[in-house]
This record gives sequence, C-alpha cells and structure tokens, in this order.
Amino acid sequence: MTCEFSIKTFDELTSVDLYHILKARSQVFVVEQHCAYQDMDEVDFDCLHLIAHKDEALVGYCRIIGPKFNPKKSLENSAHSMPAIGRVLVLSDHRGYGLARQIMTHAIKYCRKKYGKKPIIISAQTYLLSFYESLGFVTEGAVYLEDNIEHITMVLPILKKGKAKSQKSAGSESSGFVIKLLSFLLLVLSLLFIAGLIYLMT
Repeated sequence: MTCEFSIKTFDELTSVDLYHILKARSQVFVVEQHCAYQDMDEVDFDCLHLIAHKDEALVGYCRIIGPKFNPKKSLENSAHSMPAIGRVLVLSDHRGYGLARQIMTHAIKYCRKKYGKKPIIISAQTYLLSFYESLGFVTEGAVYLEDNIEHITMVLPILKKGKAKSQKSAGSESSGFVIKLLSFLLLVLSLLFIAGLIYLMT
C-alpha cells in the first residue's frame, strides 16, 4: 500500500488532525479491543505524531516519545534514557497490506535520525510479538497486564560495529562453506557421469 507519511509535534497538529488521530485510537484501542481505558494522556503534548495518509485520510498512526520525556527504561540499559514508539495502529479496512511495517520502519528511521544511536523501547501487546521480533526488537522481562491486556517490554538494540562485522564474517564463512560443498558435489556427480559413460561404452 502506498501512503504519505507526516510527522508533527502536538502544536503542529491541526484540530482536524487531532480529531482523526483520537478517533482512530479510540476505534482501535477502546472499541475493537473492548478495553475501557484513558487513551488521551499528558504524554501526547511531548510526542511526535507520525500519520499515514491515503488519499488525505488517516489510515495508520503511531507516536514517538523522545528520550527526555520517556519514563520507560530498559532492564539492560536502566541508566540511559531512550526513545519509545507507542499507540501503533492501522485502521481495519487497511490491514494486511504491510502498512504497520511501513509505519514502524518510518518511526525507527526517524528515531535514529533525531536521537542518534540509541535503543528504542516499546510496550508490545503479546499477540504482536513475532511482528516486532521481525523488526529486530527483543523481549525484556516478563509478560504483564496493562488495562487487562497482555504486554511485554521490547527493545530494539543498537548493533555494535564489532558485532555487525562478526555477523557479516560469520555469514560469509557459511556461504563460502556452502559454495565449496556444492562444488564438491558437482565434481562427484561429474565423475560418476563420466564413469557411467565409460562403463556403457565398454
């Protein structure tokens, strides 16, 4: 699905923007999930709001909380503040087209650009665990209930250069082994074919 993405501070949102954001959040997190909770919070004022539009209509959304305003800490990096991504949603008519992945990819890239090389933390609903793992997030701690819905803390770590290089070299070593193995098997098959021809000719 091709969408247009915009990121705005709270003050940059028009009254129409805000109406559609709050309507979508209420529709997904309150009505669809049968969860009566206070969606509008004081955090919105300090967030960046990422909106996915199709034909000028809001079809997806998330908010980005900067490290300065994010109280949530990683268990492994408790001394360091980090950005968070939350309220990730795609309206029901637009699901199944990879839009949630596009939204998260845009949000992650923006966090990297604005806040530098910091881990990114989320509170993921457990049924979306594999989706967030596919984006590189790893779980931290135990499952907990938030508004009677199971959540788990997940963090997108920063790969250190050494680790990235070692992963690359490990990948190249394994691909080199596969090539050697295939070459050997091809040689064996060729020899067997030649031996078979010689046998048939004698």
